[in-house]
Amino acid sequence: LMLNEINSAKFKRITQTIIYLPHFVSWVVIGGIMLNFLSIYGGPVNRLIEILGGEPIFFMASKEHFRALLVISHIWRNAGWSTIIYIAALTGINPELYEAAKVDGANRFRQMLHITLPGIMSTIVIMLILNISRILKIGFDQVVVLYNPVVWEVSDILQTYVYRTGLQQGRYSYAAAAGLFESVVAFILIFASDRLAKAVGEKGLF
Repeated sequence: LMLNEINSAKFKRITQTIIYLPHFVSWVVIGGIMLNFLSIYGGPVNRLIEILGGEPIFFMASKEHFRALLVISHIWRNAGWSTIIYIAALTGINPELYEAAKVDGANRFRQMLHITLPGIMSTIVIMLILNISRILKIGFDQVVVLYNPVVWEVSDILQTYVYRTGLQQGRYSYAAAAGLFESVVAFILIFASDRLAKAVGEKGLF
């Protein structure tokens, strides 16, 4: 929505490109970038911390910081894909609605509140349902690339647990049961969120 409100077309295109780019880069590449930037041996982030008078932090082996790194890197990589979808939804809104709102004296905030948001609400709901269904399935590539035994306690997810148990330890039946449990919970979440969307008057997936 904020990108849609930018008046400068050139600045908007540059911003969109910067936001989109990480989505088309693999987690292996992003993991390498993060390791270099956060390295305790000359990484730019730790250099800045030292310049400011602090002590270098071993981010990739810190239980206190690792969860935050996972969240920030996930948002950074996937924000572009969501932006593409929402901008595509914005193109479906009739421009005449904005013109009529301007004639009625509505400012940009009012236009966004009463035209833009209702116009893309169905897209917002569908994206919410899909993201809820992927809560348990998301992050395998990211976590496998970034985590290490030191931070297993705070970084391990169900998929990495299934991977270690099944493929590395050979407990295939146990890993299969855990994977089935994950799928069942994901189905329950997507079904419940779909029903909730319909209860508040929006279209669901089913």
